[in-house]
Amino acid sequence: MKVGIFFGGPAREREVAFAGGRTALSHIDKSLFEPIMVFVDGLGNFIRIREELLYQTDIRAFYPTQDDTRFQVYIDSLADRTPEEVARQIAAIGEQIRPEDFRQYFDIVFLAMHGPDCEDGAIQGLLEWYKIPYTGPGIMGSAVGINKTLQNELIALVNGQEKKTATITREGWDKTDKQEFFTALQDKLGLPIVVKAPHQGSSIGVSIVRESDLAKFCQAVEQCFFAVTIQPDGWSEAGRWAVMSGAEKIQFVQQMANLDEGIGFPVVIGQTGETIFHPADLLVKLDAVAASGESLVIHSVNAEDEVLFEEFIRGQEFSCGVIQDEEGVPTPLPPTEIYNVTSFDFKSKYQSSTTKKRIPVETTLENNRKIQQNVTEVFAKLGMNVCTRIDGFLTPDGRVLLHDPNTIPGMSPSSLIFKQMAEIGLNVTQTITYLIRQSLKERARTGKDTLHLRHMLANLDERMAERKAKNIPEEEIILTVGGEAESRWLEVKAQYARLAATGTVKPVVVLQTDHSRHVLSVNMLFKDTLAEVLEVVNKPVHPLIIETRKRALSVTERYS
Repeated sequence: MKVGIFFGGPAREREVAFAGGRTALSHIDKSLFEPIMVFVDGLGNFIRIREELLYQTDIRAFYPTQDDTRFQVYIDSLADRTPEEVARQIAAIGEQIRPEDFRQYFDIVFLAMHGPDCEDGAIQGLLEWYKIPYTGPGIMGSAVGINKTLQNELIALVNGQEKKTATITREGWDKTDKQEFFTALQDKLGLPIVVKAPHQGSSIGVSIVRESDLAKFCQAVEQCFFAVTIQPDGWSEAGRWAVMSGAEKIQFVQQMANLDEGIGFPVVIGQTGETIFHPADLLVKLDAVAASGESLVIHSVNAEDEVLFEEFIRGQEFSCGVIQDEEGVPTPLPPTEIYNVTSFDFKSKYQSSTTKKRIPVETTLENNRKIQQNVTEVFAKLGMNVCTRIDGFLTPDGRVLLHDPNTIPGMSPSSLIFKQMAEIGLNVTQTITYLIRQSLKERARTGKDTLHLRHMLANLDERMAERKAKNIPEEEIILTVGGEAESRWLEVKAQYARLAATGTVKPVVVLQTDHSRHVLSVNMLFKDTLAEVLEVVNKPVHPLIIETRKRALSVTERYS
């Protein structure tokens, strides 16, 4: 079966999704699937990328060709160039594929993209139009999963949870008295206030206003609108533009272009509606504005039109995946607690080494069961299927408050969904096979191209049954405690992953100490350090994990 792995994408999370595509390629079962790597760029072009480019540090390292070495830009900054110039950029990294030709290249799409256009039903709808099955939830579940404002309302209908929220549109924000609005919001939600961009993932745009500070509040709101208001007075305080060096000005504009900390390009000048595609052109504009003494409002062309405010929830933060069993019944995974972090924002998720995770949540068995029950109900009643990760808080008084279903969870090898699947006995390779096969079943239920999808499913099942009947041989990877064992831990895990992805051997990691020999279970291989393994290797399995494994047995037996 040819699997088109779609990665990258036009959303702000494209770098996370670029890395996720590499994970899918490295771990997909090569004895069942032939991966076809399809890089999706910021303009929505589908490109069969040259293999040697897959392991660049980031997208901008290879695409587009940087014609102004002062700045790093995405292809979005060349959207005003001629079609011939864009085609030249594409040809330099691979072969462009048109949607009407998808079926010539692959049988199913494995979606490893995140955010708007990728998790909101847009790409799912395009693929359904061309009768291409894809992984993950369908159009309805995806549309709900991307809209944080709608989620709050629907989740409350499902489980009756009470969470104070408020919203404001861009037009309303421009017209309102900022101090009056901030005061009214504090009266309603209290402090701190969580400020969110409703359609972004990976916590992009999320900030927490902890003090009654109007300037910080306005900055948080503007950040979620993906807008920057620049005033001469503010410049003299924050950046001293008039006396900045050339290098400092370039750094200022480059930060605006970065998707993890800036608003991204192209941008629109609010007063005139002028679109600026490249940071170099914005630099010229800012010099002119500074000389005139005028203020300037700059919006991303993909700015949010609404900002969501939520009360700050004090409690234990968790994330819990839900999958389906063979009959399509929702099956919750063990929840992961995220701790040792003040706010689980983009930087904490992807750039911090201090954030800690543990499975399950450090609370009573009953509370962990309550979390699983709540996420299962939301998964089922909000139209999710295949696999979704749902985040939330467990409050000190035992309430479960949910938010933000992730219909395409992160795809790095250490992502929460892979850690949780490992607790029921599936490694990354087996989890990817589950996602592909279960997605085929769910796409067949839509009544579109049903016979073809059932035929694909039958062929895959036949291949899987043949392989299981062969009794795949084990291959041991020995790790002896002591000496260089800790430094070899990452190497051992990588070796395990490479062998698992061949589909021809069953890798087994054996941990040897002076007095014992431990065959490590799959979940042990998701510990960050060998010290963590040694700490828990002889401990009894948590009762919730035992219960979850029994409930997921039909899944584990089919794919393990």
